[in-house]
Amino acid sequence: MVAGIHPPRSLDLDWLRLLAVLLLIPFHSAAVFYEGELGRFYVADAQSSAGLSVFIEFVHQWHMPLFFFLAGAASWYSLQTRSALAYLRQRLRRLLVPLLIGIPLLVPPQVYIHELQAGQEKGSFLQFYPRFFDGIRPAGHFEWAHLWFLAYLLVISIACLPVMLRLSRETGERAERRTPPAMHGLGALIALAAPLMLSEALLRPHWAGFQNLYDDWANLVLYLLYFVYGALFCSRGGLWCALDRNRRLLLATAGLSMVLLLALSLRGMVPERAYSAPYMVHQAFRGFNSWSWVLALLALARPYRGRSHPLLRYGNRVGFSIVLFHQPLIVLIAFVVVPLPVALTVKFVLIGLTSLLLSAGLHDLLRLR
Repeated sequence: MVAGIHPPRSLDLDWLRLLAVLLLIPFHSAAVFYEGELGRFYVADAQSSAGLSVFIEFVHQWHMPLFFFLAGAASWYSLQTRSALAYLRQRLRRLLVPLLIGIPLLVPPQVYIHELQAGQEKGSFLQFYPRFFDGIRPAGHFEWAHLWFLAYLLVISIACLPVMLRLSRETGERAERRTPPAMHGLGALIALAAPLMLSEALLRPHWAGFQNLYDDWANLVLYLLYFVYGALFCSRGGLWCALDRNRRLLLATAGLSMVLLLALSLRGMVPERAYSAPYMVHQAFRGFNSWSWVLALLALARPYRGRSHPLLRYGNRVGFSIVLFHQPLIVLIAFVVVPLPVALTVKFVLIGLTSLLLSAGLHDLLRLR
């Protein structure tokens, strides 16, 4: 923890966090109509949407990396005003407690509705509930659904604490003087892509992304790197300057790489998963693309680093509640809406808008922080 004057929190990161949270609503609403290789959602409409599927593929590339980057930045700011012990207490209270409460309350209804729609469950929810604990998916029904994010973030927050403490101490002019000049330019931003690309190329062929924590090394390493990068940016002002100087180049790179990646997917040219040169190159490119988009979004948000707004303040209050409640609500609402004889677009809007309003309403009703 740094004594004296602490750096002010940068509001551009809060704006991006609000964007990431709000995107959960259309992302998981679109998953009801998804056609692709990422897996079927808890409720699936018989009619799929090519447009919403492309939207999911697009957001999937950078959404969770951005979340973990922002979480790393938030942890860096937290350690400016907290001791390591206070930080750990805060992490346990903020992440472990909702995880332990949310798994038995928020996850079983989603699994039950999935089984119900698939025709694999005929009884009532109360009859199903004990079977939720009969074994870990896929051998049983137990899982943590969307709450996997809390588990991963908790583990990563604790595992990275020594690195975070070092970065939190090396701030300001002292850190900039000790950092090589090359770490203040475009080369530094490009160099940070290398571990991400290497991780995806070496780990993704074996671990496709089953989010069970203990056997999901590709995701765990990827998100850990993004978490550390978030803290690294906050402790090295030169990286933000590099973003400002190269905004247009970063935007162009992100756009072109995403067009190429989506074109390969739409044309069915993605190599089959294996430890082969084509597939490993493809995964390395995915790692580069994700980093390009995180950088581009950070660059786009930079003009808002000093701009507050009532919407941002309200979003900061209800954001965590949206993370917790949005998916169970989407699953429940979709189960009711999918059979309705209305257009797919109407279903999508109805599911998303209703879940957003109810998530915020639950926050206010339960008076959560």
